[in-house]
Parts: sequence; structure tokens; C-alpha cells
Amino acid sequence: MTPAERTDWLCARARAAGFDLCGVAPVTGFPELQKFPEWLALGYAGEMRYLEDARRRDVQTLMTGARSLLVVALNYNSSPPYSASRPPIHTEDAPRGWISRYAWGDDYHDVIKRKLDALVAEMQAQFAQTFEARSYVDTGPILERVAAKYAGLGWLAKNTCLINQRLGSWLFLGVIVTTLELEPTLAAAATPPADLCGTCTRCLEACPTQAFPEPYVLDARRCISYLTIELRGSIPEELRAPMGDAAFGCDICQDVCPWNRKAPVTALPAFQPRTWSPAGEASAAQESLLNPRLDWLASLTRDEFNLLFRKSSAKRAKWRGVVRNACVALGNSRLPAGSEANRRALAILEKLAASDDPVISEHARWALAQLSAAARAPSNSHTTSADRNL
Repeated sequence: MTPAERTDWLCARARAAGFDLCGVAPVTGFPELQKFPEWLALGYAGEMRYLEDARRRDVQTLMTGARSLLVVALNYNSSPPYSASRPPIHTEDAPRGWISRYAWGDDYHDVIKRKLDALVAEMQAQFAQTFEARSYVDTGPILERVAAKYAGLGWLAKNTCLINQRLGSWLFLGVIVTTLELEPTLAAAATPPADLCGTCTRCLEACPTQAFPEPYVLDARRCISYLTIELRGSIPEELRAPMGDAAFGCDICQDVCPWNRKAPVTALPAFQPRTWSPAGEASAAQESLLNPRLDWLASLTRDEFNLLFRKSSAKRAKWRGVVRNACVALGNSRLPAGSEANRRALAILEKLAASDDPVISEHARWALAQLSAAARAPSNSHTTSADRNL
């Protein structure tokens, strides 16, 4: 086979495996990688030290003789509503939190890695020459979205996400690095897909924590996803109130994006909202990772957390992180003083305030102070999604 025929065969097999997009990029020539050290020097990566791995700037240091990057994308946009149309953070019965759409179902790392590994096995069976191939799903020093751009899958938007004109931005990305010579999807003289963000700045304006110092630049230290997942210690106090009901991650900049208005919906069972019953069986008390009750999340024991989030992307925040985040969201709930929901939240927070874990106890005390202040306010106004600029 010629390099072009190999590319056609591989992308056909990728689509047969269920991937929505497939393309091939060379291993060098990405201008964005030249700007990456400057982004790091500004401190925008926060505590994500793994991003400093020098191999991110040169894939050839990751695999000797690497020639090609096969990039695939899988749509994870399940049918439940976007965060902009979710219920208010508080209700009379229980305050609800938000878990990012990508973490509602099974861990995408596992789902995509299985598919990629199967594709690598097919490559080895199909091509007679000796070559090396290795698959990655957020597990190696590769900037997947940059590779995806130069594989022709979409453009890098003002919120730094990859957007495909047909599918929007609800995309999981995976990469196969190989020494096999493949024909790049874009001809040598061709340019990547055009940036169709235009003059739109909705994603920038909607960010509650103002995490974008300028278009196309993210300060992760202010991003709700970073604060609720990657940051292990104390969340800066000035950012807690703007976080609203975030329990894990944030979808706001994607929810408001016009390119996601007509994004197709996936039917893959793996990406539908996970449900769980404390009794271990379906019942009226069954919980869901779609708009979960904050008092339930805050009350999870370590064992319950490990059981619920087994093979889930949300396990990355760990038990301490999820409970910490639930405390902050409870503090932002503005529950009506004297309501059953308020009494239940106060009881949980008072227990957590006495925790031996200093991070949890600190955030629980902060939440208690917030609820106390809200109860004393002249008007105990209710928080809605509009309060978060959605």
C-alpha cells in the first residue's frame, strides 16, 4: 500500500470502530507548540506540572522514528439538557450540583483506549512492514487538540476547545503515534480548517471566573474545571462564589457556543448519565450524576465514592475533591432559612467542618458562613442559571 492508501484504510477502520472523525497529521510543524513555553512561563498551567514535559513540544522524542499521528474523535454529546437550561442551584427539597457532561458515564479513557488498541492490532495484521505504533488518550505528552487541528478535524476556538463545523466541540480525542509512513489528511500546501468563531465572544463573556485573559488563551488557575479537578488543595476564596453549583468540571463555555446548538447526540450507552442506588438496586431514591443532590455528594464516604466512581472520569478529583467541591456549591446555594433542605445542608456541613481533613473542614466552614450570611440578608434571593451568565 502507498501512504495514501494506508491512511484511507486506517480511517475507514476507525469509522467502522465507531469514531466520528479521523485524520492524519505529521509529527512536526505545529506553530502552537512554539508558543506553549510562553504559556507555561506565565503560570497559566497552575499546579499541572505534567504539562512541563518537554516531549510535548516534539513528538519525535516520544517515539524514535515517529512519522505520523493518527487522530480520532468521538462524540459524547448525550441527550440531557445543557447547563444553561438546568434547574436553579437550590430547590425546596434539595440543592443540586453540576457534573461536567464528559463525566456522566464511563471513563472515556477506557472506552477510547480499547478502540485504539484494537485499531493498532488491525494495523499490525494488515501491514507487513515492521513499524511501531502506540495509542494515547490524555495519557501521554501530546497536545491532542493541536494534532487534531493539523489532521483536519477542526479549528481551535476562542475557548481553546477544538470545534468541528458539523459536530461542534463535544469531542473526545485519541491519538496513535506511529513510525509507519501515512499520508497527512491535509496536503502539504493546504491549511487547517478555517477558524469560524468570527466576532463571537459568548464563551469568553459567559465564564463566571473570567478564566480567559484574551481570546484563545486559558488561565487554568481560574478555570472551574481546573479548580474542581486538578487543584488538590484550597480553592481561592475569591473564586468560590463564582463557581456556583460546580461539583466536577464545567461546561459553560461549550454550552453557550453557537456551534453546539445543533450538535448531534450520541446514543452510546457508555456516555449516558450514570445512576446509582445506595441500596444497590433501582428505587425511587436512585441518584444520578446528572444534576446530583449536593447533600448526597457531600455525604459520600470514601467507600461509596470508590464504588460510585469506579471506571468514571470523575474519580480523578478523588473523594476529598468531590466533597470539597460539594461544600462550596452548598455554600452558594442560598437555601431558604428554616427549610428542610437548609437544615439538612447545615447538619452535613457542620459534620464536615469537624473533619480531620483540613481542606474539607476549611471549605465546610466557608460554606456554613455563606449560608449564615444568606439567611441574614434582607432578601434571600434564589440563584438561577442566569446568575452564572449563561
